[in-house]
Amino acid sequence: MEHKGTVVIETKRLLLRRFNMDDIEFAFKNWTSDEKVTEFLRWPTHKDITITQRVLEDWIDNYKNENYYQWAIELKEISEPIGSISVVDMDDKTDKVHIGYAIGSNWWNQGITSEAFKGIIPFLFEEIKVQRIESQHDPNNPNSGKVMLKNGLTFEGILRQADWSNKGIVDASMYSLLAEEYFNKNKVNNYPD
Repeated sequence: MEHKGTVVIETKRLLLRRFNMDDIEFAFKNWTSDEKVTEFLRWPTHKDITITQRVLEDWIDNYKNENYYQWAIELKEISEPIGSISVVDMDDKTDKVHIGYAIGSNWWNQGITSEAFKGIIPFLFEEIKVQRIESQHDPNNPNSGKVMLKNGLTFEGILRQADWSNKGIVDASMYSLLAEEYFNKNKVNNYPD
């Protein structure tokens, strides 16, 4: 992979950018304190804004690393971050990245998370040169899987009791998109014979 760090990516409704210290109150208000958001995630709901502050300080500190990818999902309409999307795991030997995301429940079912995911895919394949983008969700949270399917990821199957969350040990529905699939699709769509 050719790491470049978290860069600004703009979509129709969103600005995907690095977090800064001015985002702490928005993050706490818009998603980190939202129990609906954390139900199927690994991190607990933030009961106090100081927890959100510590998390954002850690994220901001990690921007010094070129292999760190953590975007604030800023909704242009309100100029506030309403969630995050990031590379939560990577394997340099297989050029694989694993994507995680969360947005406040006030913005669910509006295609925002799908738009954010769609925004980072070209960057990861074309600039970072990843070979596989993957993501997973608890089968009891099917809307997360819809985001993956909308972005061309293929459902690979369910890994039984292979993950954990605030629910305990859970199954993991695994999805992926390969570089060859991405480039072949774009070749067909952009350069018809």
